[in-house]
Amino acid sequence: MGWSKDELLAFAGREVPDLLPEDLRLLVCGINPSLWTAATGAHFARPGNRFYPALARAGIISHPFDAADGYRPEDLAELHRLGIGNTNLVARATARADELSREELRRGAVRLEELVRQRRPRVVAVLGVTAYRQSFAMPSAALGEQPEALAGARLFVLPNPSGLNAHETVDSLAAAYAGAARAAGILAP
Repeated sequence: MGWSKDELLAFAGREVPDLLPEDLRLLVCGINPSLWTAATGAHFARPGNRFYPALARAGIISHPFDAADGYRPEDLAELHRLGIGNTNLVARATARADELSREELRRGAVRLEELVRQRRPRVVAVLGVTAYRQSFAMPSAALGEQPEALAGARLFVLPNPSGLNAHETVDSLAAAYAGAARAAGILAP
């Protein structure tokens, strides 16, 4: 399904529910939903987003999911079976992440910590180092596993798969995501 710019703008501000399998091993945390994600209800749904191609390249999922029209039932079942969940620092959809305030991001960090405390994933992967730095007031944080756990979960800060993050490739994203998946027990060490 294609969406016009005006049709997508109608989804601004809509909240997208978290995807939380019962046996949550790896919780992937984006910055906030795109308008396309809000339109479909599928995380990382915007055509051209490299999230699912990178997961497939890393061997985490069986094939690159096409979530542009929403999740196919078999793809959603695979995420549940693997224990891969999705959430966002900020639940409301915007056209661009730079539309979020620093205060929204900081509230998102508190919400994420509470979600991790409740659901107890093995690993949390925040996608986007700049958003992580702002949300958690960690201005010198670098990509990779963080020295401090988040509510008992190992914490990784990994590159954002958006096409706006032009210096990353599907291969570099795959390598980064594979490390978090290994730590979560989804990929063999």
